[in-house]
Amino acid sequence: MRATLMYGPDDVRVENVPDPVIVEPTDAIVRITLACVCGSDLHPYHSMDKSDEGVPMGHEFLGVVEETGAEVTGLKRGDFVVSPFAFADNTCPICRDGFHTACPHGGWYGAGGVGGAQAEAVRVPQADGTLVKIPTDVDPALLPSLLALSDVYLTGYHAAHMGRVEPGKTVTVIGDGAVGLSAVLASRRMGAEKIILMGRHTSRTDLGKEWGATDVVAERGAEGIAKVMDLTGGEGSHVVLEAVGLMPAYEQAYGVVRPGGVISRVGVPQYEQAPVGFGSLFGKNAGLTGGPAPVRAYIEQAIPDVLEGRITPGKVFDAEVGLDQVADAYQAMDDRSRLKVLVRP
Repeated sequence: MRATLMYGPDDVRVENVPDPVIVEPTDAIVRITLACVCGSDLHPYHSMDKSDEGVPMGHEFLGVVEETGAEVTGLKRGDFVVSPFAFADNTCPICRDGFHTACPHGGWYGAGGVGGAQAEAVRVPQADGTLVKIPTDVDPALLPSLLALSDVYLTGYHAAHMGRVEPGKTVTVIGDGAVGLSAVLASRRMGAEKIILMGRHTSRTDLGKEWGATDVVAERGAEGIAKVMDLTGGEGSHVVLEAVGLMPAYEQAYGVVRPGGVISRVGVPQYEQAPVGFGSLFGKNAGLTGGPAPVRAYIEQAIPDVLEGRITPGKVFDAEVGLDQVADAYQAMDDRSRLKVLVRP
């Protein structure tokens, strides 16, 4: 089958690889219907060490179950499914607490011998706990929005959930990528009174305004912080949702958070240390939360929202390519000419 492999910075290739097979009795094989490129895929696209052995790419997909292991009881051949971006058993105490991305029996696509989803098919460990069935007769127009539930929308939702967004709160979202825009949508649905979107790409911030942003701040650094403080009467934001993962974004976050407020991070941090002292968090009695979104904890309640038209998170997709053109998708997202790209095998 064909699959996407990354060999180093700017080096994405589609190659023929062996078809996936059942390894553990809890596995399933899924033929992929729709996948995409994630903003987090651009981190290794910039910085991974060159390798003679490519890394499988992709962790968001819809597909059809082709085969199941002997211990899989909740799925059968022909089921149409959506997968969270991480697999988990959905039964252990950590999963029952709602933190599936820390499941001791879970893991990540594209690592540990598990293939990636930018491919024709993929092996899914812990299939019963991971895969969620969706109707086989769903309107094709809804598929992008269902795909968005595998990561991007529910990562934005997780940011808002962990930040305790609620009616009457002022929320600042840092980052106008697909996750940041999804955080705007989730914050509006949770009743936030004022939503400030920090972003400078008009085509993206326009979608943010459609989804509920009341203000857009294009400035960055000290100038951006000053603008947010002005918009909040000098008090700052009750909740800051940081959807970038770079140090300047974190610095903006603690610069605009209100005393007693919360910073919720879902941008994958590209740094190991961040200030938490008097001048950043401590002096403001500010909290810090967030992490990899446990999509499996939220996805079942989100599917009806898509099927019944309450949300259309698939609007973040603004381009589509075939699998053989996936390198073009990476380039388009890297140069910001596209927000998020669908991939059809």
